[in-house]
Amino acid sequence: MEKQIQKQTERVEKTDSEWRQQLTDEEYQVTRKKGTEPAFSGKYWNTQKHGVFRCVCCGEPLFNSDTKYDSGTGWPSFYAPIDESKVELETDESYGMMRTEVMCRRCEAHLGHVFPDGPKPTGLRFCINSAALRLEENEKK
Repeated sequence: MEKQIQKQTERVEKTDSEWRQQLTDEEYQVTRKKGTEPAFSGKYWNTQKHGVFRCVCCGEPLFNSDTKYDSGTGWPSFYAPIDESKVELETDESYGMMRTEVMCRRCEAHLGHVFPDGPKPTGLRFCINSAALRLEENEKK
């Protein structure tokens, strides 16, 4: 059991060529080149399906549908990750703005950004690109 847990949290490192082979053009642009999909265009921005949202690059479970809400921004928004240890936050000063980038801690994929204007209980809005996620559906409890 301990080895399985350790294996799940190992860093995933691949060459640029390996990422290009694994990902679609849009997934690659968003996750490996820190791109952003257009608002209201991603497959999960308005989904009501239940399950776990995993990193499209490495499969790490990142967000649960129970924390997803409609922020009106056109991107999937969550008020918390499954576990804070699953994501990494970094200051992003690109495009003349000061934001906090959200990345998958396991493979360093760019996921989106987090803002302090979300709902309770956290007050946070994790604004995540659909192209960075893969929904593993399950039935609502």
